[in-house]
Amino acid sequence: MIDRLLHTPEGVRDLNISETSKKLELQNRIGSVFHRYGFRDIQTPTFEYYDVFNHERGTVDIREMYKFFDRDGNILTLRPDITPSIARYVSTYFKNEETPIRVCYIGNTFRNGKSYQGKLREFTQAGVELIGINSEDADAEIIAMIINSLSIAGLKKFQIDLGQAGFFKGLTEEAGLDVSEEEELRNFIDEKNFIAVEELLSKYNMSDDLKQVFLDLPKLFGSVEVIEKARKLTNNKKALESLDRLEKVYNILCDYGVENNISFDLGLVNSLNYYTGIIFRGYTYGTGVSIVDGGRYDTLLKQFGKDVPAIGFAIVIDELMSAIERQKISLPEYNIDTLIVYNQQTRKQAIKLSEEFRSNGMNVQIGLLDKNLEENIEYGKKQNIGGIMFLKNHDEVILVNLETMDKSIVAMNELLDRGEE
Repeated sequence: MIDRLLHTPEGVRDLNISETSKKLELQNRIGSVFHRYGFRDIQTPTFEYYDVFNHERGTVDIREMYKFFDRDGNILTLRPDITPSIARYVSTYFKNEETPIRVCYIGNTFRNGKSYQGKLREFTQAGVELIGINSEDADAEIIAMIINSLSIAGLKKFQIDLGQAGFFKGLTEEAGLDVSEEEELRNFIDEKNFIAVEELLSKYNMSDDLKQVFLDLPKLFGSVEVIEKARKLTNNKKALESLDRLEKVYNILCDYGVENNISFDLGLVNSLNYYTGIIFRGYTYGTGVSIVDGGRYDTLLKQFGKDVPAIGFAIVIDELMSAIERQKISLPEYNIDTLIVYNQQTRKQAIKLSEEFRSNGMNVQIGLLDKNLEENIEYGKKQNIGGIMFLKNHDEVILVNLETMDKSIVAMNELLDRGEE
């Protein structure tokens, strides 16, 4: 039996100082890209009314949600997905706002996945939503921003798989599938469960040719030539129009010069069924799941009272961190520049020095001397502190560079003058 006082629940974890520093660095890098593309930050609550995320919205399975009651008996939910929260926010506060609306966010989401899957149940997402534009240019801009964000984060090798929800939707409409049948088929295809797809299709009354198209969906992946292969499989108008749009987006991405990071996967149908057009996932080596998910959702905001098109994505920061670590990509960590050690007689000078250095942008830790100099040096090295200032008396300061281990003695007045510069 585990000691619940000392362990975290399954699916959540602590981050140590180094991990936290790297995570914040990643978030800052990605957030800076969002800002350079003209997106502005907003925040939504960590939990909302269940109605925001219920299955009619096309969000995650109800079994994956953390639900609880407030004192008034309302059902509340820890957000499993931030996009519906953004849709509610925009519909509430931007009713008369001129479009386009560009918002970005960084926040935690919660999904109660199956225990054997070994996935995190709390994870951080950094994402954007572009609301009010339905065009190939908007689609391409969002995808180009993903590629820019991952590059700035430090990744060298990654790819963005593009799919089209409209292609799949056109085929299911032709097959006459109802909502539940479409959802079941979509989930099996998304899971690449080929046997289940074949068994499910055998139950439906549709032509053998159409069944074959569904069976071929997971095989339709690769370069841009996939689009032409897909065209030859169907005469469905909606499906063909979706392929035309996908090709136009690709041509614009070529103008951005990012085509080398693009591949196509028409079996990419996504379990979140609020997507209506282009959908995408980002992959890199070092993690077994996608690090980016997103797409176009032109009908979601209508459910909240604002009938406007939208597209967005979310980068899963935790998965990105895992990939960066396994690829041995270094990230700068937050470090303390200097440790000022003082005694009772030199407290005033230590406080003055620390405040002067901090006002000049340095990270400074101070402490009353309760160890000898060598013990403080060992402490500083373990904490990755840059150096130590040992205020021995009113006149002298011992300086130790913890990187080179050079030692020197300077006058207190000289050091105070440096701090004021």
